[in-house]
Amino acid sequence: MSATVAPEKILKELAALWVEEGKLGEAGVLRACTMTLVVIAEESDDAGALGETLAALMPEHPARAILVRLCGGTERKLSERVYQQCWKPFGQRQQICCEQIELTVSDAALGDLPSVLLPLIAADLPVILWCRSPRLPDLPEFGEIARMATKVVLDSAAFSDAGAALRRLAAEQGRGVSTADLSWTRVTRWREMLSRVFENRKYLARLSEISEVKVTFGPGFEPAGRYLAAWALDSLAGAGVAASVSAARGEETIRIELAGSGLDVVLQRDADRLVVTVDAFSTCTHLEPPTDYLLMREELGILRRDPIFERTLSSAVRLAVSSASE
Repeated sequence: MSATVAPEKILKELAALWVEEGKLGEAGVLRACTMTLVVIAEESDDAGALGETLAALMPEHPARAILVRLCGGTERKLSERVYQQCWKPFGQRQQICCEQIELTVSDAALGDLPSVLLPLIAADLPVILWCRSPRLPDLPEFGEIARMATKVVLDSAAFSDAGAALRRLAAEQGRGVSTADLSWTRVTRWREMLSRVFENRKYLARLSEISEVKVTFGPGFEPAGRYLAAWALDSLAGAGVAASVSAARGEETIRIELAGSGLDVVLQRDADRLVVTVDAFSTCTHLEPPTDYLLMREELGILRRDPIFERTLSSAVRLAVSSASE
């Protein structure tokens, strides 16, 4: 493993790959790229599972993928390899291929990473940074890396301190960095189903009866639970309904209840189903496990700033601070 990597060498290797690929078969190869996806993960991260996730994302969100593996250590180490991810759409002969670059970087060489990444970014296309390492945001080099991105995606559930993770996201947002949190993405279906309850005019007319929002969450779901509580409280406030809120540990995943004098709405997970109960009447809908592929597929489809997430993040931070002081 060398101490330096020349971006020009990587670009030449990519060009050579396309030349060789173009010589194979009569149908040719279609080069596809709609963004640059930079994924930063620890070297201990499951390489097989991560590779499968990236491969699954490429057909819908073709990208120049740059996978950066952090190997730790105080010795300067930086190495690279290039390859392609190819597939054939059903019923077609022509292959579609995306470029992939893998870098291995020690902590001591992190300062060199921006100068290596910048020439590798596809020109005039969005840059998505998916940071899978919970320790990288606390390193001084993270700020410069994040500023290169159109959008930075983290997962606050990967952090040991959920409150600190939410504050970190809010701080990056305050510095003008467009951020996303996979813990927020995990509650998309929950928000959709809760909103659908009040599409019923009967229940919408009783919205003012709600006086309390209660959320419980299990291990790994604290940020998602706090997001859901904050979003529900903000939504009620927007409708002119004042309610108290509580968010605490108690369920295996997440449970939310909107309660009042004459109305009780509960959403909770039961195996692979989301059960929605309004008073004594229950309905069920399928709820897929929130895999990295499904979460990132949703986030890669949102390239602009998400004002609802940004507002909810601020509210979730306030709720976390309030809970910590109690």
